[in-house]
Amino acid sequence: MDNPDPILPETIARLYRSLYRVRRIEERVAAIYPTDRIKSPVHLSIGQEAVAVGICDLLRADDIVSGTYRGHATYLAKGGDPKAMLAEMFGKVGGCARGKGGSMHLVGLDQGILGCSAVVGTNVPVAAGYALALKRRRRGQVVAVFYGDGASEEGCVYETLNFAALHKLPILFVCENNFFAIHEPLHRRWAADQLTERVATFGMPAKRITSGDIFEIRDAASGLIAAMREGGGPAFLECHTYRWREHVGPAEDYAAGYRSRADMEDWERRDQVARLAALLPDAERQQIDAEIEAEIEAAVAYAEASPFPAAEELHAHVFA
Repeated sequence: MDNPDPILPETIARLYRSLYRVRRIEERVAAIYPTDRIKSPVHLSIGQEAVAVGICDLLRADDIVSGTYRGHATYLAKGGDPKAMLAEMFGKVGGCARGKGGSMHLVGLDQGILGCSAVVGTNVPVAAGYALALKRRRRGQVVAVFYGDGASEEGCVYETLNFAALHKLPILFVCENNFFAIHEPLHRRWAADQLTERVATFGMPAKRITSGDIFEIRDAASGLIAAMREGGGPAFLECHTYRWREHVGPAEDYAAGYRSRADMEDWERRDQVARLAALLPDAERQQIDAEIEAEIEAAVAYAEASPFPAAEELHAHVFA
């Protein structure tokens, strides 16, 4: 997985900065979580960062992303504020949802981040609705919606794929296939491992990327997004990836018996954070690392200092 020629040094540095930010913030979350200062469950995307980072790197500021309950990487890669993210996890009023949503409901409308959803698959039709609105605006904006292989089995996802294809919506469907729906492996859920082929029957471009290579992901998404901006309609990417930690929580869970440590080690050898770090000059990498570490310290301090919501917040932002 050497660096392909078209990737400029500044692109490598930018991608590494985003990858390292996601990885280190989540590692810090994992370290804090046992103290009970974080007030919501956390679904870490450690190991899966390259999918969100590779795709969000291609998006404009006015493009939209929609994430899942495992949405930290999506939020951060699209420009979400680490301070607002940590404060939200701490249940503080300075959080991106004023402390009411927690880890599974990150939102950043100023950065084009729709509210993440804790209900499997439900962010997909919401994202398509936003894509329909963007199509009518005719400004060349697109939506990238992320969901897992487990969510691909939800009926609303297939209904949305059909609707998006029928109306030629500017939406990129991204399946982050980590092979497990919580603890149930893919081979026990699918009679045939042909997710990409099934999506292709809706008449949209559909590609599978098995390497986890951030450059391959970014390159595949680039052409699809460019076509969308010209009115080409929706597209689909299935990206194989692997979560290194347990389904929910900060620990490893290989002793639980539902997956193999050997599988994890194969994905560790492909780690894109380490790979891009090795492509950068030492001095540049160290500077990026130091800046991110300072950013994380500031985010934790902000979360600690932010107050809890007042009792009156129970009655704010309520529809009915």
